[in-house]
Amino acid sequence: MAFIDYYKILGIDKAASDKDVKNAYRKLARKYHPDLNPNDAEANKKFQEINEANEVLSDPEKRKKYDKYGENWQHGEAYEQQTRQQQNRQRSSGGSGGFEGFGGGFGGGEDFSDFFQSMFGGAGGGRRTGYRGQDLNAEFQLNLQDTLQTHKQTLTVNGKNIRITIPAGIENGQTIKIAGHGGAGVNGGPAGDLFIKFNIPADVRFKRDGANLYNTIDLDLYTAVLGGEIMAETPTGKVKVKVKPETQNGTKVKLKGKGMPVYKKENEFGDLYLTYNIKIPTNLTEKQKQLFEELSKS
Repeated sequence: MAFIDYYKILGIDKAASDKDVKNAYRKLARKYHPDLNPNDAEANKKFQEINEANEVLSDPEKRKKYDKYGENWQHGEAYEQQTRQQQNRQRSSGGSGGFEGFGGGFGGGEDFSDFFQSMFGGAGGGRRTGYRGQDLNAEFQLNLQDTLQTHKQTLTVNGKNIRITIPAGIENGQTIKIAGHGGAGVNGGPAGDLFIKFNIPADVRFKRDGANLYNTIDLDLYTAVLGGEIMAETPTGKVKVKVKPETQNGTKVKLKGKGMPVYKKENEFGDLYLTYNIKIPTNLTEKQKQLFEELSKS
């Protein structure tokens, strides 16, 4: 198992500050983002590697463990416990203590992954102990229209195609877990999990709050005064809306069930709220002005 150098992936050195990590990640994420590299498997793989590296190096505690234990940083506590047990056994048997048999510890030139391989049952022998693989994190972008129906999607993560079901009504920032699709386990241990975070940019038409949607719609003065019908846009198409006579500017109306699907609740929907913005007519003809003057005097 080769050592994964997260610093090399982000193009920084071990002395890099938190700001350096953040800037390097942003620069590379923009370059290799799937939206800018459609159907490019290599770019997609690189994007996942960048996210994985940032996940570890942007977290002070994770970075500290990674700097000490390398790729197997998640198993650091298990290693330390194994070290203490080994030292206790050697002291009780009159041994010299330590792990000189493994090349003098981490300074002996081995990469960390191979070191752990020998420590827990590989070439160095000893009792085999399986450890769970590393959890992986990925991001996936959708638009509002993509969230109207439950659908299946194939993602490429670390070179593997994974088919997932995306529930209708999923929200921006929401994360779902795909069990067993993270990093491989150590010495036969179970694989980690894959966590997918969904990014759903703000829609130009609607403001979203959970399953409810909000929109401001222009209403001409004549319809506001006399009443009538208008066509209003919803996520699934346009619908007729009756306007009451003498409707005031800023009036809000609710279109029941015309919002977003409720997450994981079949056939349940939020509402769409419309706010009327009454438009005052401009460029009136002389005749129209006279009519308004007559109306004002009546």
